[in-house]
Amino acid sequence: MKKYSFLIVCLLCSLLAMSQKAVISFEEKTHNFGKVNEEDGKITYVFDFTNKGNTPLVVNKVQASCGCTTPTWTKEPIEPGKKGSITVTYNPTGRPGAFTKTITVYSNAAEEQFVLTIHGEVIPKQTGENSAYPVKMDGLGLKTKVVQMNNVDKGKTQTRVLGIQNTTKAVLKPSLENLPTYFTATILPEILKPNEEGKITFTFNSKGCNQWGPISDEIYLSLNGVKKFTDDSKIIVVSNIVEDFSKLTLDQKRKAPILEISQRTLNFGVLKPEAKRVGKIRVNNKGQNTLEIRRIINNNREFAVKQQKLSVTSGRSSNLIVDLKIKDLAVGEYKKSFTIQTNDPENSFLILIVSWTIQ
Repeated sequence: MKKYSFLIVCLLCSLLAMSQKAVISFEEKTHNFGKVNEEDGKITYVFDFTNKGNTPLVVNKVQASCGCTTPTWTKEPIEPGKKGSITVTYNPTGRPGAFTKTITVYSNAAEEQFVLTIHGEVIPKQTGENSAYPVKMDGLGLKTKVVQMNNVDKGKTQTRVLGIQNTTKAVLKPSLENLPTYFTATILPEILKPNEEGKITFTFNSKGCNQWGPISDEIYLSLNGVKKFTDDSKIIVVSNIVEDFSKLTLDQKRKAPILEISQRTLNFGVLKPEAKRVGKIRVNNKGQNTLEIRRIINNNREFAVKQQKLSVTSGRSSNLIVDLKIKDLAVGEYKKSFTIQTNDPENSFLILIVSWTIQ
C-alpha cells in the first residue's frame, strides 16, 4: 500500500510541476506566401503567440533551417496572458522555384521546441545575367554570402559546398583569408577561366573548436592575391555546436551530472539610478560525473555574468556572478534573461531571469 501511495504522490508532483510551466500558443504554425517575385526582394511574415501558462515565458533561441531565412523575436520575458511574436524574413534572391523552410523555436515552455513553417514559390526575375550566382565580389559570382553548417555534434565534422563562377572576361584565382584553425577550405578549380564555374568546400571540425552553441565566423575572399577585408568581400559561416545525448548508455545516464540551481530568478529589488549591484546564483552538482558549464549566453548590456568554476565535481557547487550596472537606464521595471549550457542531459539548456526596478 505504501508503494502505491508513493507512486500517487510522485504523479501528483509531476502534474503540479507541469502546471507551473509557461505554455506557448501560436495563432498560426504555417504561412503560405504564395507566388512572389524574386526581383521584389525580401518577404516577411509575423507569427504571433500567447503565453497561456502561469509563469513567464522566455524565447531564448529561434533557428531557421537555412541562411536564406532570418528570424527575430520577442526577447523580453512574456508574462502569463501576454503576447509575443516571431518575425521571419525570407530572401528569394537567387532562389527561383518552390521553397519550404522551417523555423525552430526554443523556449522554457512545457513544449520546449516548436516548429513553424513557411512556403511559397519564387518567380525568377527576367534578366540576361546569370541569376544562379546573385552575389558578386569583384566579378566572382557566389550562390550566397552566408554558409549554414547548421547543428554539428561536438567532435564531428560538417561539410558545405558554396558554388562560384567567374563572371568576368579575365582569369581569376580566388583564395580565402582569416580562416579559423577549425576550418579547412578547398577551391576547385584553383584558377577560373572566364564564365567557368567552380566550388568552395568548407569543412568544419568541431573537435578543434573550444566553443559551444551558435558560432558565426567571418571569412574574406581575395582574388588574384589582392587581399580585401571589407563587407563586400566577406563570407559568413554559421555553425551550432551541440551535444548528442541520445547515444548515452543506461550506465552513462545513471552517472550523468545533475544540475541543481538555487534560483531561476534573481531579483535585485528597487534600486536608485546609477546603482551597482552584484548577485549570485548557486549551481550544485548532484550527479556522479563532473558538471561542465559549457557556455553562458548573455546578450544584455545591463549586466555581465561570470562563473567561478567551469567544472563542478560531484557534490560540489559553484556560483554564477551577476554584475548589474544600470547607468543611464530610465525609471521602470526590468526583466532580462540569459542562458547557460551544460553537460547535464536533462538541463543542457537553462534559462535564468534577472529583474530589478529603478525608482
